[in-house]
Amino acid sequence: MNKTFRFTATAIGLAMLAACNSGASETRDTISVVGSSTVYPFATRVAEGFARNTDFASPIIESTGSGAGFELFCAGVGADTPDITNASRR
Repeated sequence: MNKTFRFTATAIGLAMLAACNSGASETRDTISVVGSSTVYPFATRVAEGFARNTDFASPIIESTGSGAGFELFCAGVGADTPDITNASRR
């Protein structure tokens, strides 16, 4: 039982480490937000306040529409995809 637990824990740990290494390590210095044109004015105000009150750059806010924002957000992980999506649907 103890050997099985150690083997399983080691396998899970190795899988987690492998998942963290996605090959090309592209980075971005800003947060990318896409989505709802309805939420856009509020999101830009929040981004401005975030930049004013922290040492981080102002997030890049794009008004793509809720549906397109979800598509971009769900396209994957990395510097080419947004970090946050806004939506204004019921």
